[in-house]
Amino acid sequence: MKIYTKTGDDGTTGLFGGERVFKDALRIEAYGTVDELNSVLGIVRNHNDDEKLSTILNAIQNSLFEVGADLATPMSIKNDYIKRLQVSEVEQIEQWIDELDDKLPELTNFILPGGSPSSAYLHLARNVCRRAERCTISLSKEEPIGKVVIQYLNRLSDLLFVLARYANFVAGIPDTPWIRK
Repeated sequence: MKIYTKTGDDGTTGLFGGERVFKDALRIEAYGTVDELNSVLGIVRNHNDDEKLSTILNAIQNSLFEVGADLATPMSIKNDYIKRLQVSEVEQIEQWIDELDDKLPELTNFILPGGSPSSAYLHLARNVCRRAERCTISLSKEEPIGKVVIQYLNRLSDLLFVLARYANFVAGIPDTPWIRK
C-alpha cells in the first residue's frame, strides 16, 4: 500500500463516507487537533515509567482514534465501522479522575505547568485537548456532531490535569504553586 495517493494535491481530503472537503475545514481542524493530542500523549508515554499512567494513556490514545473517526464522519453517514462515543467513555474518565485525585495532595492554589518531563508534557496535552475542544465546539455550531464528543474532550482535559499532578506525585516532585506578584 502506498502512503501517498495524490488525491489531496488540490487542497482537499476525504471524509468517511466519501465527501471531499478542504483541508482547512472546521471538521478537519477538529479531528486534526485530536490527532495532535494523541501524538503528544505518545511523547508522554515515552517519558513515563509508571504502569498505572501508561495503562490510562494507552486507553486514552485508543479512544482518541475513535474520537477522530467520529469527528471525521458526518452524522448523516451510517456505518457500523464508525463507533460514536458513548457516555460510558466519559464516565470512565471521571472514574480515573476520582481514583487518582484521591491519591494526590489537596490542591489549594493554581499550579504552574512543569515538574517531571511526563507532567510537563501532560500539561501540554491538556492545552492541546482544550484546543481540540474549542475546534469541536466551532464545528458543532456549523453542523451536527456526535453528542458525547464535546463532553469527552472537556472531561479529558480535566483528567490530563490530574494526570500531570499524578506524574509529579509518583516522581516525588511537588507541583510548583503559582505565586501572584
